[in-house]
Amino acid sequence: MAETAKKVNYTEADVTKMTSLYEELGNEGMDQIAETLGKSVRSVRAKLVREGIYTAPEKKASAKKDGPTKKELLVELEGVAPFPVGGFMGATKEAIGHLIAEFGRKTDA
Repeated sequence: MAETAKKVNYTEADVTKMTSLYEELGNEGMDQIAETLGKSVRSVRAKLVREGIYTAPEKKASAKKDGPTKKELLVELEGVAPFPVGGFMGATKEAIGHLIAEFGRKTDA
């Protein structure tokens, strides 16, 4: 039985050129690198990852919305409500706030 030759997607020359271009252009040059090699950006990125060269761009930190988090509101609700609050994770922050206000008034009276 004859062995079939494995298709090579990237030659050594391709990898050398890709590495050189990536070091020069960085993540912003992925489109240009892919075009130069006749490959998709996704393919080039995957190859750079396998080669241990690719560095993922830093993710921007999401801006924290004003006010407490839903988890913080549920902890507060737990302190004033006469029932378990675990099922309220799907509720909106506004709805949880209304419950806190309502049960907070009843405990103050």
